Amino acid sequence: MTSATILIVDDEPQIRRVLRTTLTSQSYAVVEAKSGEEALEKFRQDHPDLVLLDVNMPGMSGLDVCREIRETSELPVIMLTVRNSERDKVQALDAGADDYVVKPFGAQELLARIRVALRHTAPSEAAPAFTSDDLKIDFAKRTVVVRGNSVRLTPKEFELLRQLVANQGTSLAHRRLLQTVWGPDYGEETEYLRVFINQLRKKIESDPRHPRYIHTEPWVGYRFEPRPVNARAGK
Repeated sequence: MTSATILIVDDEPQIRRVLRTTLTSQSYAVVEAKSGEEALEKFRQDHPDLVLLDVNMPGMSGLDVCREIRETSELPVIMLTVRNSERDKVQALDAGADDYVVKPFGAQELLARIRVALRHTAPSEAAPAFTSDDLKIDFAKRTVVVRGNSVRLTPKEFELLRQLVANQGTSLAHRRLLQTVWGPDYGEETEYLRVFINQLRKKIESDPRHPRYIHTEPWVGYRFEPRPVNARAGK
């Protein structure tokens, strides 16, 4: 089995060196970039399986790099930063990041998050396809078609949607969704769900403010349950 290739993007040589040592010890192939511009060049040239991306770099920021990657790719992006406020996390997730790790971080924590991110890009047992008049989801082919147009989802968006559809009609608690999609160390990061649910609604709902498919259960979680076209949709 070929090991995954990980692109490390950080302007600090010491951090790149530590990350390279950690990753190669686990048989990952490593590609490095010290700037946002170089990161995009390496991304297009080396086709990595995952990107570890520093948020704060001189010149092109990690957020801008992530947005650029998301124009053409769904590969997992994990942001690295010294900032830990909810606002900073939401900015990273809004830019298209799948996860967010605060410096300094432990090697085992980072490796665990990498394993979870890569696992969600690997083939898995597919849930039954979902089809309605304006939404078609084929989990085996990992395709989503909305009103006749193909829609690109990131791995985390797709896995979150898969969990919701597989349990349609059932309210899924925040903690359950976080631990299923992001891993067992999660449970309190409701801002992750808020951002990703908003992203999914923008991509599959005709009116994200009044969703037909993905509904909020206040203080509990979320539920996937299609409403009839002629019914008044609620959040």
